[in-house]
Amino acid sequence: MVVRIAGGRHHGAIDVAAGEVLERAVLLATELGLPLLALIDSSGADVTDGVAALAAWGRCARALANGSGVIPIVVGVNGAAVSGPALMLGLADHVLLTPDAFAYLSGPDQVAAFTGESVDHRGLGGATIHHQSTGLAAEIIEPCDIEDAAATILSYLPSNRLDDPPFEATDDPPDRPSDLAARTVPAAAHHAYDVRTVIEDVTDQDSFLELYADHAPNLVVGYARLGGRSIGVLANQPAHRAGTLDIDASRKGARFVQMCDAFNLGLVTFVDTPGYEPGRDLEWRGIIRYGAQLVHAYCAATVPRLGVVLRKAYGGAYIVMDSRGIGNDFCVAWPGAQIAVMGAPGAVQILHGRELAAIEDPNARASRAGQLEADYETAFLSPRAAVERGYVDAVIEPSETRATLIGALDILATKRECTSVRRHSNPPLWLPRPPPLPDHQSPGLVTRRAR
Repeated sequence: MVVRIAGGRHHGAIDVAAGEVLERAVLLATELGLPLLALIDSSGADVTDGVAALAAWGRCARALANGSGVIPIVVGVNGAAVSGPALMLGLADHVLLTPDAFAYLSGPDQVAAFTGESVDHRGLGGATIHHQSTGLAAEIIEPCDIEDAAATILSYLPSNRLDDPPFEATDDPPDRPSDLAARTVPAAAHHAYDVRTVIEDVTDQDSFLELYADHAPNLVVGYARLGGRSIGVLANQPAHRAGTLDIDASRKGARFVQMCDAFNLGLVTFVDTPGYEPGRDLEWRGIIRYGAQLVHAYCAATVPRLGVVLRKAYGGAYIVMDSRGIGNDFCVAWPGAQIAVMGAPGAVQILHGRELAAIEDPNARASRAGQLEADYETAFLSPRAAVERGYVDAVIEPSETRATLIGALDILATKRECTSVRRHSNPPLWLPRPPPLPDHQSPGLVTRRAR
């Protein structure tokens, strides 16, 4: 279902009548189980209608909140999204902005009056800002292509939460060797590479759609298909910040995991991370709580969850990236993967720091440290240790990754998981979808698939 809020009186300002139309469109889409695409160019609530316009927008917001997780909601902005309509972007599953679009809650005049800072519309909330800094925009799209872009996103998603994701037949053989992926990942742990090459080679040909590419680029997220099935993909990106996790990456990943879980998309996670990014600023800004968002999202997800450890998987970041300990269904590792509390240099300094400090000759000290690091890698960094303890299901050849994941996904496609009955959890700063309710109480659609 498509609804447009644009043009007309006062630059698309939402008056009482427009609010009622939007509210009815959202309610109808939710009741019928149809995806919603809203195209916005609005200056906010209509001043001439006064508080009645605000009340109308409030009803729209409530309808959008009730439809969240029931139907996919995509919002495209071709122009302005100011004040109340800007909040609509925050309630959507995905937001598309045109290059000239802008969105903010308080305009340049209010900013100048309150802070004394002079800024224009696009400097305050332009498309580039929302694509890079805030992470609000999934993509920046030309105006003529915005509906096609929305249709592409929706092609990976079911019409509503009761449906399975769409299946698209492919000529890409399921047993095709992932040779390009195998060649892409360097053996040396400190060498960078573009993980998107791995994703594109493992998934069905030309099926990977990256979203939020310029926001927190150290974590790649997007939709793809694997053996014709729609999936959500998350991957550490060693080409940016060495693939570490920070606040923005954690929030970005958590939001995407929750989105996929709401609409029954299996999750495939590619792991290559040395850990959380260190820094006083990050700690002071609350990386503990924000980092926990990704933990909570994965732990709450009931869809099939598959993981591949490509190279490094250290410390808390290894746990967070959908490890077996937090509920992963199927996890494999490449032969050169290193799964441990930390890398060899740091571990040797902790375990043998006094011994090394007592060696006066720098060359002898370096030689001894190298020997200890080699011993540590042999004893603790091999994926075999994780396999022996059941934390990893198998060590596979990199070229077998595609065939292995497709086989596992076929088995897990019928996975159903019953969640505990509670009002909702108390997550770190964000609210997941509520637990299943009896059919006669469930909002939106009449029945609900047992999950």
